[in-house]
Amino acid sequence: MNDMFKIEVSEDPVETIGFLEEKIYEYNSLEINKSDGAFFSRVIRSDKGVIVGGVAGWTWAGACEVTHLWVDKSMRNNGVGKLLLEAAGTEAKSKGCSTILIKSYEFQAPHFYEKYGYKIEYIQKNFPPGFNYYILTKRID
Repeated sequence: MNDMFKIEVSEDPVETIGFLEEKIYEYNSLEINKSDGAFFSRVIRSDKGVIVGGVAGWTWAGACEVTHLWVDKSMRNNGVGKLLLEAAGTEAKSKGCSTILIKSYEFQAPHFYEKYGYKIEYIQKNFPPGFNYYILTKRID
C-alpha cells in the first residue's frame, strides 16, 4: 500500500461529481479536439406552474445523451413524454448530433423509447438483481 495517498470520504458528493465531470470533459475534449459540450433541460408545467415533466441531458461531439426524462404519474399516457422526447431530439439536431443515447431500467420506459424509434443496443441482465438495464439509441438526420 502506498502511504503517500489517503482516500477520504467526500463531504459533498454533488460537488465532487461536478469536479470529476469537468475534469473528464476537459480530458475528453483535448483527446478528440471537440469542446462543444453543452447541457440542456426542458420542462412542462401545469396551469398552476408545477413541473409535471422534464427532460435533461447533454450534447457533445455529434452525440447526445438523454440522462433524465420524467413525467408525473398523473400526466402519463397523454403525450407529455412524447413532447419531451421530441424536444430532446430538436436540441440534438440543432447541435449537429447524429445519435441520441438513452438508458432505462425495464420497469421504467424502454418500450416507450422503442415506440419512438429507439433501438435496444444492450441489455445488462440483473442490474440490480432481478431487473434488466437497457441502453437504447436512435439515429437522427
